[in-house]
Amino acid sequence: MQQTLTLHDRDELLTPLYKFDRKFWMVVGFLIAIITPGMLLYVRQLVLGLGVTDLNRPVFWGAYLVNFIFLIGVSMAGTVISAVLQLLKVNWRRPITRIAESLTVFGLMTAGLQIVMDMGRPDRLINTLLYGRLQAPLMWDIASLTLYLLTAVFALYLQLIPDIALLRDTAPTAAPAWRKKLYSILSLGWTGAKEQWRRLEKAITVVSVFIIPIGISLHTVTSWLFSTTVQPGWKSTILGPYFVVGAIFSGIGLLFIAVSLAREYNKHLKEYITETFYTNLGWIFIVMSAVWFYFTLNETLVVVTEQETLEFPVMASKLFGQFAPAFWGMNILMIAATWILVAPKFVSDKPSRNPLFQTVTGLVATIISVIIFFVLWLQLPALSAPAIQTGLLLAFILFFIFALLGVTKWMKTRLITSTVIASAFVLFGMWLERWNILMPTLTHARLMPYTTYTPTITEIAVTISTFGILTLMFVVFYKFFPSISIWEVEEGRALEQGSGE
Repeated sequence: MQQTLTLHDRDELLTPLYKFDRKFWMVVGFLIAIITPGMLLYVRQLVLGLGVTDLNRPVFWGAYLVNFIFLIGVSMAGTVISAVLQLLKVNWRRPITRIAESLTVFGLMTAGLQIVMDMGRPDRLINTLLYGRLQAPLMWDIASLTLYLLTAVFALYLQLIPDIALLRDTAPTAAPAWRKKLYSILSLGWTGAKEQWRRLEKAITVVSVFIIPIGISLHTVTSWLFSTTVQPGWKSTILGPYFVVGAIFSGIGLLFIAVSLAREYNKHLKEYITETFYTNLGWIFIVMSAVWFYFTLNETLVVVTEQETLEFPVMASKLFGQFAPAFWGMNILMIAATWILVAPKFVSDKPSRNPLFQTVTGLVATIISVIIFFVLWLQLPALSAPAIQTGLLLAFILFFIFALLGVTKWMKTRLITSTVIASAFVLFGMWLERWNILMPTLTHARLMPYTTYTPTITEIAVTISTFGILTLMFVVFYKFFPSISIWEVEEGRALEQGSGE
């Protein structure tokens, strides 16, 4: 297939790659400002040791490992979009495959950083390979992560080759010589010959077939770090599929946000990434939310019903103990996200005079429900009476329902905005879910006194830096390569024209 890039496409997709304007440097400067404090505190951690964190016996894993599980989860975005939809020959995936694949690569890279940050002596990381036990899940987790990362990088590179050749052939005269040389090397002599296209498409298909089980294996093996122990709350066969479902769920959420930010940063992308993508992937998002709720309800209901001696204290700490705000906050965010995704699809486009469906009602109810939630979270002594607590809880539920009803009409007319809001809720909720899997068990360990854990300023700053690094890699990468797969979009246009004829 020979690329037929129009002058309009070239101006919109290639020319901006060579313009390092004020907006770009402002974004980079902002991200560096976010990253710097965390990196300085991490250097302090290296010098002084893990004593600057709240990690201690028996809580050896804290916010760093929560970040690790969360980041390998969001990396599933590339697997779902680029691999599954590629094999299914879904046409609307074409403009966003590159963003999805790059999220996988960058997500896995930053996830790997969390392992290093969690170690008191990162220089001894190599010992896990030299002296690791083959029957240990940790050994296989590192192997799965490495294999997944290498496969994801290879998949992204394969998909980039035709566009790199295009950059090589269309580079402006004023472009730096080193950049032209870089494109020339990376294009591997691509000329667009028929045999080259045949081999490329075959290679992409083969990699797509292999990357799906590799991605699933990484999340499954990660769950074995916990489920193969005898610790209460982890000793479960359901943890593997639960991790995979959560990974796909959060991965789609991050993809929505990344695509939307790219559309806002580069306005020209709105012409290529349309509402069709949000509508179609939104249905997959809804299905994954239903599956996630099924797993969560199943896990909670079984433990609460049987009230096993070791398991129930862990669940009790989530339901009404020290981890209740995180547990119920997670569920509230997920319910709100699902409502935002589902409810507008069943609401009429006609204006409604019902006060429950007015935006003002939703905003006021949202503010009141947030205030009540924080009052419950703070557990003020003056409001500790059971009757008052019950009243506040009922009031929260009532105003939360009013909030959801009030914003439904507003969401109906703003598909992209509502999808981004729902995605943000899902991402924050899924981070809390990873927290709820780790922390209650670690603080209620078997044969150990119960304890508490609160991330220190070092852990919080390093966590913020981690997500800053992820965003910075994303921004810089797309200043050197097109953010959409030009050749795939052109191929899609040709297929649509052919079917139209």
